[in-house]
Amino acid sequence: MALVGKMRAFANALLAGKSKKDAAIAAGYSSKTASAAGTRLAKDVRVVAYLAERQKAASAGEKAAPALPPFDPSNPILYTDPMAFLTAAMNDGTIPEKQRIEAAKALLPFKHRRLGEGGKKQEREDAAKNVASRFAPQAPPKLKAVK
Repeated sequence: MALVGKMRAFANALLAGKSKKDAAIAAGYSSKTASAAGTRLAKDVRVVAYLAERQKAASAGEKAAPALPPFDPSNPILYTDPMAFLTAAMNDGTIPEKQRIEAAKALLPFKHRRLGEGGKKQEREDAAKNVASRFAPQAPPKLKAVK
């Protein structure tokens, strides 16, 4: 599983030479809980694997490839569907968190229906389907030839 926004920011701050507490603050954690968050994140399996991968790539003299292609709103070929665009914006950890939240809010009505949405007519149709499935006719018995 790939790192999410704050975890990646924490790991990159650690790679830049910051302490665990300073890296947690740079990643967006509260200064009151930064020490505990830094210690917890430093032990996280995903963060440790990411750090090892980046250090290995740095020692080999090459740049590590990103897990996902970078979010590029100017590339129209990648995003022919508005839902794909919003999903990419929401899942990209490199853009600011506020914009990711706005993308998630915009995408929410397309993924989940509100409770009570649909009106009385839709409720009646749904109730009729539920009742009809309960009293569905049974299959006729199989006939056997008797000799």
